[in-house]
Amino acid sequence: MTNVTIGMDLGDKNHEVCVLDQKGHLMDRFAVGNTRKQIRKVFLPYAGALVAMENGTHSPWISRDLEALGCKVLVGNARKLRMIWARSQKTDVKDAEMLARIARFDRQLLYPIRHRSQQAQIDLEQIKARDLLVRLRTDLINHVRSTVKAIGERLPACSADCFHKRAQTSMPDSLRTVLMPLVEQIASLTQQIRGYNCKIEQLALAVYPETACLQQIQGVGFITSLAFVLTLESPNRFDKSRAVGPHLGLTPRQDQSGGCDKQLRISKEGDVYLRRLLVSCAQYI
Repeated sequence: MTNVTIGMDLGDKNHEVCVLDQKGHLMDRFAVGNTRKQIRKVFLPYAGALVAMENGTHSPWISRDLEALGCKVLVGNARKLRMIWARSQKTDVKDAEMLARIARFDRQLLYPIRHRSQQAQIDLEQIKARDLLVRLRTDLINHVRSTVKAIGERLPACSADCFHKRAQTSMPDSLRTVLMPLVEQIASLTQQIRGYNCKIEQLALAVYPETACLQQIQGVGFITSLAFVLTLESPNRFDKSRAVGPHLGLTPRQDQSGGCDKQLRISKEGDVYLRRLLVSCAQYI
């Protein structure tokens, strides 16, 4: 059906679906379970239809599955759809109908986004898994250092990679029984982080050779370059290279009215992790 518009409000267990005909009249309204089998079964008769949804946890794989069935999918930016989440009468059923009506009227009002491919998503998860381990290790190291300080002692300054070695030889006897299990966890995390470093570097060299060009910039390593490539994925998404800055939230917000043009801070939209990496590289430079 190429002449219908479908709004789909995504949930964790079920999705509310609203189907509008060519004139905007309600054709059908139903709920579908959050499984690949049920979604493919329900949407197979609607091949060629326009389907609108908000971005969320399940929107990447659902949008890919619907496109494989022949549907045209619009994934709206939930942060900018105030007309949906700020309504006084807000229900999943009404949200699905609103998505369908917005998509039918003007697709750009959804501020549509494009999800990365499944392979790029899997590859990017290696970098984010490493980042999670690094943050966990940092929290443990800070806890051990602060606990030692609280009894009037100090552990020697060192890098995070060799902290567990220095802590084993410098730990006060009174805290050794309490804190050594944490030091052992830090040693285990350090080993896992090194493993991720090797995997990520091999991935960048073997699958994404364009990262080598980005690493020519002083302060940019294989993690930042690979995260940049995987997040943007395709340079054809942008008409100009200058559009990448606003996409990552690195340009000032605008609030202009008449003769008033306020000087605001950066918007901080887009990918938080990549923005943090880029700011770290800029500070290094």
